[in-house]
Amino acid sequence: MKEKIKKYAKEGLISLVLLAIFMNALSYYRSLDLNKDKLDINTFTLLDGSVYKVLEDKPLIIHFWATWCPTCKFEAANIEKISKDYEVITIALQSGTKEEIKKYLQENNLTFRVVNDENGDFSSKFNIKAFPTTFIYDKEKNIKFTEVGYTTTAGLYSRMALVK
Repeated sequence: MKEKIKKYAKEGLISLVLLAIFMNALSYYRSLDLNKDKLDINTFTLLDGSVYKVLEDKPLIIHFWATWCPTCKFEAANIEKISKDYEVITIALQSGTKEEIKKYLQENNLTFRVVNDENGDFSSKFNIKAFPTTFIYDKEKNIKFTEVGYTTTAGLYSRMALVK
């Protein structure tokens, strides 16, 4: 019986490692077409109409998501957590009106900063093709990491530790 458990545990571990490798390769492939230029945006207009000025000399996360995206919903708690410790701007794409997005945020207890990309201006600028997509910039606003697909809280924190 112990041999069977060991065998299944080993196979499970191998499967998880292979899945992680596959997901990272897929994310890398999907990120090839993203706009990786230095960030040239200094302000964002948030859902409430206020203007948020990007902080100088601080790393920045820009996270693209959609209210209808199941992976985005699953990842939202990770973005919420990291937004408490780092500068995070999220951009909601194809997600309806400001009121619909505010309702979604309230229903899911999310408080991170949100820009509504109603016209697709930001998604075009960054060349977004899949959701969620995350950009991590260093304090000089040079791109350091991109992630297309789900990102864990630990993954976000470890990347931010590398860009400090």
